[in-house]
Amino acid sequence: MDKNQILLKQLDNVKKRENKFLDQKENAFIKNSIKPTMDKLQDKVPRKFISILDTAFYKGFQFVFEKGNPLIEKTYDKEKMELEHDLNNYAVDKYSSKKHIKKMDKQSNQSMALNQSISLIEGGILGLLGIGLPDIPIFLSVIIRTIDEIALSYGYQYDTDEEKAFILYVICGAMTKEEKQKEYDQKIDLIGMNIDSNTYEGLHLDDVMKETSQLLSSTLLTVKLIQGLPIIGVIGGAINPTIISKVGKYARLKYKKRYLLKKMDEL
Repeated sequence: MDKNQILLKQLDNVKKRENKFLDQKENAFIKNSIKPTMDKLQDKVPRKFISILDTAFYKGFQFVFEKGNPLIEKTYDKEKMELEHDLNNYAVDKYSSKKHIKKMDKQSNQSMALNQSISLIEGGILGLLGIGLPDIPIFLSVIIRTIDEIALSYGYQYDTDEEKAFILYVICGAMTKEEKQKEYDQKIDLIGMNIDSNTYEGLHLDDVMKETSQLLSSTLLTVKLIQGLPIIGVIGGAINPTIISKVGKYARLKYKKRYLLKKMDEL
């Protein structure tokens, strides 16, 4: 099988998994029993708290992107990950084998699994203590760490405003549902293609941070309220690894798709 066929087959597999991710139906019990209760709780939340939560997420992203990346990079071996990608990418070109693409997949999956464990410990401890809002910068750091490592696995850096916007929209795509999620999915693909073809016109990163912060705030409002209550906050904290898993799975699909499309353009 030549390289083009291998890439096409891998891309077809990614698209099938992507469609499966986008077509996930909400659990009937959650939709009919839990969600109405959560909606009633959210309706009673003061606007002031919602504004505080929006700001907490926004400030959290500001910290992670402006000051946090050097700290995050100290928690993994960036040079080793870059070298492993370069070796695997060279092997894909030289030997036309899917084995080395699978090695990239394995590396990205290991990173996601480790970050889920970190998030479970962090969220559980802070939840037990009744710490909700101060958890946000740590929680966002784990999410960004997860995506950064996945990006490196497929040969992508993450320090430009364009790539940061891509990362933020990946988070939005993972955390939305149905038509809104599909809209984000198309936007993510377009941004990725424009970056890789050097035709990216740019979005104002500050605006994208605000958009993502508002989305996370509305999505996680009740969870953060619960996490702010001592003892019962463990329930809220336990949600964190589920979110890491969802964002990580989606990020792996989007970065692998970018990698495969870029390789096909090089043929």
